[in-house]
Amino acid sequence: MNKITERLLKAVSGWTGVPQNAAYNIREDGLCAGRQSTKNIQITSKTDKPGIDVTILPDTKGETVYIPACVTHSAIDDLVYNDFYIGENADVTIVAGCGVHSDGEEEARHNGIHRFVLGKNAHVLYLEKHLGTGTGAGARKIDPVTEVEQAEGSVMEMETTQIGGVDSTHRTMSAKLTANAKLRVRERLLTDGSQQAFTDFNVSLDGDGSGCDLISRSVAKEQSHQEFRSVIHGNRPCTGHSECDAIIMGHGTVNASPALAANHEDAALIHEAAIGKIAGEQILKLCTLGLTEEEAEAKIVEGFLR
Repeated sequence: MNKITERLLKAVSGWTGVPQNAAYNIREDGLCAGRQSTKNIQITSKTDKPGIDVTILPDTKGETVYIPACVTHSAIDDLVYNDFYIGENADVTIVAGCGVHSDGEEEARHNGIHRFVLGKNAHVLYLEKHLGTGTGAGARKIDPVTEVEQAEGSVMEMETTQIGGVDSTHRTMSAKLTANAKLRVRERLLTDGSQQAFTDFNVSLDGDGSGCDLISRSVAKEQSHQEFRSVIHGNRPCTGHSECDAIIMGHGTVNASPALAANHEDAALIHEAAIGKIAGEQILKLCTLGLTEEEAEAKIVEGFLR
């Protein structure tokens, strides 16, 4: 594991060394840099394509699996397929995250295709951070694809954060929920310069009592551009909520297109979208406390994305 990987791992997943009682798979420049399974969480390599299968036994409680990936130089196009099978009544945390570093002229890219299959009454907390670093002219790209299948009574919580330096990202997520399954997504996104970010959420609520809550908070600075699209399909008696809140600064632009498809008379679906600049009175108030205008803006953005 090289020094760049070590720095990226700490930033995107909090990795500070090999954990004693956790499963992990570290991916560096398209190859496995380290792996550990536990009694209840088995990680095995796929035989037909790059990637891993993560099998979590039923009734596993309180365990964590780390699966971060790093690209440490330009001219790498990393593609990986990771499948997660979470047994009935399991309650686990999955820490992902991707760091892409480039000091060269060619682009560096990571594309992780993750599929989650949750068993009955399983609960998963999924944490994912994206980061781009380096001084090269080559673009740093991260294009994650997430597919979720939830059995009865299961709960999937996803917290995704892009913390800077990614020139282009296109995040795609699709989910299918059965009876009483719940999906909660919190996206936090920061772009600046000429960076671009696209988010596509597509959720099908296919079971009685299923529900989802999708919230995106983003800041578009300088000449960056963001697009948020979401579709919630209410196919049974269910509840669905989609929200996009964005701040634009400088010449940043944001397009938000939340959509709802109510296909049952007892589908209760709501969407919200709000885009605007930082209010002048907010900056003024902080400036009276001794902050500069730049420091005040930074504090407001930090609190908004928290």
